[in-house]
Amino acid sequence: MSHPSAQAELSARVPALLGGNRIVPVIEIDDPDDAVPLTRALAAGGITIVEITFRTPAGVAAVRAAAAAATGSVVGAGTILTPADVDAAVEAGAAFGVSPGWDPLTASRAVERGLPLIPGVTGASDIQQRLAEGHRTVKFFPAEANGGVSALAQLTAPFAHTGLVFMPTGGVGAGNAADYLSLPAVAAVGGSWVAPRALVRDGDFTTITELARAATAAGAQG
Repeated sequence: MSHPSAQAELSARVPALLGGNRIVPVIEIDDPDDAVPLTRALAAGGITIVEITFRTPAGVAAVRAAAAAATGSVVGAGTILTPADVDAAVEAGAAFGVSPGWDPLTASRAVERGLPLIPGVTGASDIQQRLAEGHRTVKFFPAEANGGVSALAQLTAPFAHTGLVFMPTGGVGAGNAADYLSLPAVAAVGGSWVAPRALVRDGDFTTITELARAATAAGAQG
């Protein structure tokens, strides 16, 4: 298990990395050359953070391209599943990592490499365990499949006094993002609806900017 004080120090960086963004686009990218225009399109719509997942072969190269471009956006790596993924994320220049769940080897490697990692949680026991390790931001995933806004409201209640915050992801979209964001313990939501894979593949960055503007408005309402 990661040393709680070291983990807490890394987790304390997450709010600054979010930078006031309440929507974190979760990106599946097929061509690394799309990474820079994508981050610029999102920024034009008011979103200056992106989670580029390692679900595609282009993921690592896309993180590297977006991070190296210094567009002003914070670039994170998603689908961090192994210590090797942590290494790849750090070496590509990712500012943070996101995992769908948690395992001790990957968590320890993230601490060793100085990568703020947002682990996935589904229930009270794993939330309590992540708190004990020093995490202060966790990903509620998959959010809708685990009861949605109502379930998260009940889950966050026993932990409200700890300062723990949540980033629900999985089934979050334009129709329910504001509902999640209305919960006091929700710092941001993650989702693919802002920059769908098909639009990125087609280079339709104008539409992505429009979706980002709409999502930013939803975030302001939450």
